[in-house]
Amino acid sequence: MRNRIMKEIKSWIEIPENSDFTLANIPFGVFSKETGHHAVATAIGDYLLDLAIVQKFGYFDDLEIPKGIFESRYLNPFIALGKEKTNAVRKCIQTLLIERSKITKDSKCITEALHKQDEVKMLLPIDIPNYTDFYSSKEHATNVGIMFRDPDNALLPNWKHMPVGYHGRASSIVVSDTPIHRPHGQLKDPAKDKPDFGPTKRLDFELEMGFVIGKETQLGDIVAVDKADDYIFGMVLFNDWSARDIQVWEYVPLGPFLGKNFASSMSPWIVTFEALEPFKVAAPEQQVEVLPYLKETKRETFDIQLEVAIAPQESKETVVCQSNFKHLYWTMEQQLAHHTINGCNIQVGDLYASGTISGATPDSFGSMLELAWKGTKPVQLEDGTTRVFIQDGDQVIMRGHAGEGHERVGFGGVRTEILPAKNIEL
Repeated sequence: MRNRIMKEIKSWIEIPENSDFTLANIPFGVFSKETGHHAVATAIGDYLLDLAIVQKFGYFDDLEIPKGIFESRYLNPFIALGKEKTNAVRKCIQTLLIERSKITKDSKCITEALHKQDEVKMLLPIDIPNYTDFYSSKEHATNVGIMFRDPDNALLPNWKHMPVGYHGRASSIVVSDTPIHRPHGQLKDPAKDKPDFGPTKRLDFELEMGFVIGKETQLGDIVAVDKADDYIFGMVLFNDWSARDIQVWEYVPLGPFLGKNFASSMSPWIVTFEALEPFKVAAPEQQVEVLPYLKETKRETFDIQLEVAIAPQESKETVVCQSNFKHLYWTMEQQLAHHTINGCNIQVGDLYASGTISGATPDSFGSMLELAWKGTKPVQLEDGTTRVFIQDGDQVIMRGHAGEGHERVGFGGVRTEILPAKNIEL
């Protein structure tokens, strides 16, 4: 069911104006109730639909979906069915949700399956075997290079030749609404000879998006750049937290470690590639000819509007950044092709983050490091306070969507509160 005809079709569920979860979307996530019940679900308007219940009542029988698959704690078994099956389920759900569909006469099923989103708990939707973070925004990489290296040579020589990345920590990825504590680490004052130990003073967000692997490979296999879409199930919003003072002291010679691995936050709903298909646009022109394995026959990306807001404790939020996924210099397909070109195998549920998504203007910079320009330009908030980095009690909220109105496809946001550092006895 194409997004462009969604405006002509109504659902039997009321969908508020500017909802991320229209008939054009049909994302997948996992929720739980106080009773202990958990299940795979989709979102529609302010509601979610329990797909385990929908299957129990026989609405997926024609699709030959394994019994009980929607009772799984994670989406991995469902994703592993492959796109032919998962797309069929998505289209079936769309059909069930339009007005006067056969499920509307089944009050027992609807009573059991339909829940208000704000009355359930959303869980981390996937079991993540591996996590990789890329560094794919030319604007972000340039800004960081100007601040910390040579302004005339902000990008390192390899940056325009390959998607730079590193392997991060999968176990510390948490779902939206999971608070995190300010991390400890070594902090080096430039005026001192030796480092100190303590909580980070420069906690930062990074506006990112991630893609989820839906098809595995074997060790030694590669994923061709023009076949990469076959291996990507969908996308999420991603906040890759950074402790800048810990990071800057430790990153030489091997790169990110304690300054990054304490936590990353992701949205609970995975939006499929199929839902995003109508929002494809040309990717930025690459300024250097890449090697053959990175050359795309059709160089495209998605037009996804992004924003970041900061909400101090007991104060209203301030939007501090407005960016777009389409700004990224390296595409997801190039990232995956590069990741596997040495024969590295990939697994269902692997998560690959884009790196900070910054645009060309100061209001589109995707981190506090850039927005406050290394602490020299404090960001003004609605409550009269300012920020150069994130403070205890602050909530950082990221949102993203493509399209508008009845064709809007959104991610529902990722929200995280920062708690004070835990007391550590040494």
